[in-house]
Amino acid sequence: VCAMETRGGAWVVMAGWCVFSSGAVTAFLLWVLSRVSQAQGYFLPFRQPETCDHNQYFDISALTCVPCGDNQKQDAQGTSCVCLPGFQMISSNGGADIICKKCPDNMKGVTEDGWDCISCPSGLTAEGKCHCPTGHILVERNVNGTLLPQANCELCDDTENAFTIANALENRCIRCEPTFINASRSCACSEPNILTGGLCISNKGSFPSHLLSTARLGELGMSSASEWFAKYLQSTAIACWMYANLTSCQALGNMCVMNMNSLDTVTFDACRLFQSVFEKTAGLSTVHSISFWRQNLPWLFYGEQAGLAPQILSTAPLPANFSFTGQNQLKFVAASYDIRGNFLKWQTLEGGVLQLCPDTETRLNAAYSFGTTYQQSCEISISKILADFPTPVFYDIYLEYTDKNQQQNIWAVPVLNLNLQHNKMFVNQDSNPSKWILTRRIFLVDAISGQENDLGSQPRVIRIATQISLSISLVPNTKNGNIYPPLITIAYNDIDIKDPKSQSVKVSFSVKYEMNQGEAFVQTNIALGVLGGLAVLSSLLKTAGWKRRIGSPMIDLQTVMKFLLYYAGDLANVFFIITVGTGLYWIIFFKAQKSVSVLLPMPVQEERFVTYVGCAFALKALQFLHKIISQITIDIFFIDWERPKGKVLKAVEGEGGVRSATVPVSIWRTYFVANEWNEIQTVRKINPLFQVLTVLFFLEVVGFKNLALMDSSSSLSRNPSSYIAPYSRILRYAVTTALWLVIGIIQIVFFAAFYERFVEDKIRQFVDLCSMSNISVFLLSYKCFGYYIHGRSVHGHADTNMEEMNMNLKREAENLCSQRGLVPNTDNQTFQIAVSSQMRQHYDRIHETLTRKNGPARLLSSSASTFEQSIKAYHAMNKFLGSFIDHVHKEMDYFIKDKLLLERVLGMEFMEPMEKSIFYNDESYSFSSMLYYGNEATLLIFDLLFFCVVDLACQNFILAAFLTYLQQEIFRFIRNTVGQKNLATKTLVDQRFLI
Repeated sequence: VCAMETRGGAWVVMAGWCVFSSGAVTAFLLWVLSRVSQAQGYFLPFRQPETCDHNQYFDISALTCVPCGDNQKQDAQGTSCVCLPGFQMISSNGGADIICKKCPDNMKGVTEDGWDCISCPSGLTAEGKCHCPTGHILVERNVNGTLLPQANCELCDDTENAFTIANALENRCIRCEPTFINASRSCACSEPNILTGGLCISNKGSFPSHLLSTARLGELGMSSASEWFAKYLQSTAIACWMYANLTSCQALGNMCVMNMNSLDTVTFDACRLFQSVFEKTAGLSTVHSISFWRQNLPWLFYGEQAGLAPQILSTAPLPANFSFTGQNQLKFVAASYDIRGNFLKWQTLEGGVLQLCPDTETRLNAAYSFGTTYQQSCEISISKILADFPTPVFYDIYLEYTDKNQQQNIWAVPVLNLNLQHNKMFVNQDSNPSKWILTRRIFLVDAISGQENDLGSQPRVIRIATQISLSISLVPNTKNGNIYPPLITIAYNDIDIKDPKSQSVKVSFSVKYEMNQGEAFVQTNIALGVLGGLAVLSSLLKTAGWKRRIGSPMIDLQTVMKFLLYYAGDLANVFFIITVGTGLYWIIFFKAQKSVSVLLPMPVQEERFVTYVGCAFALKALQFLHKIISQITIDIFFIDWERPKGKVLKAVEGEGGVRSATVPVSIWRTYFVANEWNEIQTVRKINPLFQVLTVLFFLEVVGFKNLALMDSSSSLSRNPSSYIAPYSRILRYAVTTALWLVIGIIQIVFFAAFYERFVEDKIRQFVDLCSMSNISVFLLSYKCFGYYIHGRSVHGHADTNMEEMNMNLKREAENLCSQRGLVPNTDNQTFQIAVSSQMRQHYDRIHETLTRKNGPARLLSSSASTFEQSIKAYHAMNKFLGSFIDHVHKEMDYFIKDKLLLERVLGMEFMEPMEKSIFYNDESYSFSSMLYYGNEATLLIFDLLFFCVVDLACQNFILAAFLTYLQQEIFRFIRNTVGQKNLATKTLVDQRFLI
C-alpha cells in the first residue's frame, strides 16, 4: 500500500507512480523465480535401508536415512525407531516421533509391548524383556489386562492332568504333540523313545532305522547331502507311516518327486519309503476306484509292470470330442501343493504356469489351442530363477472335459520323467515304451533339496525343468476328434551353482500333436511301387525308341546307362507326383476339417517326405543335365538353296589373265538364320523372372506362407502380437508347389492362347524366316533320327532387293504362288526324320572333313589350306543334303508319311529306315525339343524342386527365390555359350557373327 500526503493534483500523480512501482516489482520477482525453477535439478542421493546406521531409520517418504531420537535405536525392519533396552515408550506416532522414558531401578524390565516397566524375577533378556526358564511362560498382566506388580514365570503342566507345554513364543501353554502322549504319556520324549522332527516315536515299531537323506543328482552323476531331507524325511515318513497324516503323506510324496521318482530296492530313500507305505496300506480303499491311488496318499506312480505305459497311453480314449471350430482350447487344470504337503489351490495352466519363459498372456495361452503346435525356448539366469522360485510348488495335472451327459470331469495326465531311475537305470529314456514308468506329480524348480547345511543358505545345486513337452495323440480312424490321454514329457537339469549372476540355463516348452502315420506310409509305398513300375516301363520304351533312333540293335553298357538316365527322369516325376499329392492332401484335409480326423506329421515323421523331395530334385537335375548335354551336342546344318544368278569376269591371281566365274551367293542369309536359331535356344513358354517374383509376392506379401503354419487357422494374415506356430515342411512344400504350378500353368496358357497368337510366336517365326531366307535346317539329335525344317523359297531365290522381296511377300499373301511345303500343294514344312544308315555314313564322311580343321596338322592336306578345305566340305555338305532332299540319290532316297497315333503316344517309330529314310509329317514343331522351348515341363519342375529344396534347407522363401533365379541365369548362360560353339562348329558359321 502506498500512502502519501499531498495537495491537489499531486496526489493523483504520486498514486499512479506507486501502482506502477508495485507491478514492476511483482513482475521482476516472478521472472526471478521462474529462472530459479528452470535451473533446479530434480535429483536426490540414492540410499538403501540397509545402509542406515543402527541409530537411524529409513524414511519411506523422503527415501533417506533419518536419525532416531534420544534413547532410541533402529527397529528390526529398519523403517522406524524403538526405545533402547530399559526404556519404556510414552508415545509413538511412527518413525522417530516417539518418546522414551527410562524405567526405575526397581522395575528395570520392559513389558513385551514396550509400554510399561515391570519387575522381572528371573533376569532380563538382551532386549530388556523378562526372561523365564525353559518350559515356563511369561505372565505380565491379569486376565482383565491390568499390569502385575511383578512378572510371573508359570510352569506348564506336562502331566496327564493337562499334557501342556510352552509354545514357541513362550507366552501360552499348549497341548503337546499327540506322539509324545502316545509314546510316553507325557510331554517329554524320554528313552527308549526316539525324538525326530518334533515327533516322539516308539522304538517298538517296524519303521526302518537307516534312511538315506541325500538328494539324487543323476545329471551330475552324484548324490548330495540335503538339509531338508535330513531334517524332515524321517519325521514326515513316520507321520505318514504310523499316523496316516494327510499333509505328511503329501510331503513324503513331494520328497519322492524331488528325488525324480527314482526307485531303488537297496536303499531306503524317499521313494522307497513311499512305496513301503503304499504297500503297507494295501488294505485301505482306493481313491475314485484308481488302483494306483491309495487312501490318504498322493498318486505318484502308475505302476512298474512291463507294458503298462502303452496301455495307459493308447487304450482308452478320452470320452470327449475336439474340433478346430468354436471353443477349441484345451482346459488343463492342476492341483498345486507346497513343499510341506499343504494343498494350495486348483488352478488352470493358462498364464504360463508351466512355462518358465516370459511372454504375453496371449502367446502363452496359445499353447493350449487345440491343433496348434507350440514351441517356446529361452535362456534364463540362475539368479532370476532363485529369486522367482525360492521353494518348489508341485502340480498334479488334469485335463478338464465335458462328457456326453454334460458332466464336468477331469482326466489325469500321465508324466514321463526322463530323469527317473529304476535300480539305477534311466528306463524312461528307452525307445521302447513298454519299459517306461509313468508318474503323476511334477515341479518346475527345486532350490531346497540342494541346500546342504542350512535351509536359509544358497543351494549348492538347483534342479530345473529345462524341457517340458506336451504330446497329444489322435485316435486312429476317428471322425470326431477323439484323442488319447495327453502325455507330459519332462527333463530336469541339475545346475551346480558357482556364480548365480553369471550362470544361465536354456529352457523350453512345447506342445505337439501326433497320429499314427503307418497307414499313410503304406499308401505312399503302394503309390511309389505302382508308379515306379510304370516308370520302369516308360523308361524301357524310351530306351527301345532310342535304340531304333541310333540304329543299334545291340544291348551294351551304353544302353544300360541310357536306360538309367531315362529312368532317373521318370522316377523324378514319380517322386514329384507323390510329394505334391501328399502335400496337397495334408494342407486340404488338415486346414479344412472341422471335426478333427487327421493331424500333421511331426518333424521326425517328415523326414521320409523330405527324402522323397531330395530324391525328386537329384533325379530331375540329372534329367535336366542329360537334356542340356543332348541339346548342345546335336548335329545341325543350314542348307542354302540359293543359286548363283550368272557369271562375272574375274582376274585370276598368279596367271595374269581374266576368266569368267559364277556370282558368289551371299552368306548373310545363313548368318542371319544361324543368329535366329542361336537366339531361340533358351526361349521358354514362361517368363522365369516373373515366375519367381510372382510366387514370392504371393508367399511373402499376400501371406500364403501362413497356410504352412502348424495350426488350424486358414487365415492369410496373422496378428503380430499373437503366437506364430512353427512351419510344417510338408505344408511349405505344398503351398509352394501349388502356387508355382498354378502360376506356371497360367503363364503357359496365356503364352499359347494369347501371346503366340497376337504378339509373337518365335518358333513359327523361325520357320517363316527359313522360307524367306531360302534356308532349310537339317538337324540330327541322334545318329539316325532328327528333324528337318523345309525353308526352300517358293520364289526360287531370296537374295534380292527390297522391292522384289515385298513383291514376293504380296504374291504369297494373295496365293499367287505355290505353297511352302516339301510336298507340292502342302504347307507342312517341319518333319521328324529317320535316316538310313547309308545316308548317315555318307553324312559322317563329309562331316569329318568339316571338323578336321580342328584336328592335328599332320592329318590336313598339304595342297590346300585348312580354310579352303572347310569351304569345300561346306559346299559338299550343302550339295549333298540339297540333292538328298531333291531325291537325287536313289540309293539314299526317302518317303514321307504320317505317324501312327500309337507312335505319337509312345514317342517311338515302329518302322525302321532300312533302305529308304522316312520323313514324318510334324505339325507340332517337335524340333523345339532340341530347345528350352520344347522342354518347359522339365524346366518348370526342376526350378520348382530347386526352390523347394533351398527353402526346406533354409526355411527362407526370399533366399530360395534369389538362388533359383541365379541358377536359371547360370544354366541359361551355359546353354547359350556351349550351344553357340556347337552351332559354329557344326555349320561352319564363324562364331564372331553369332551375336
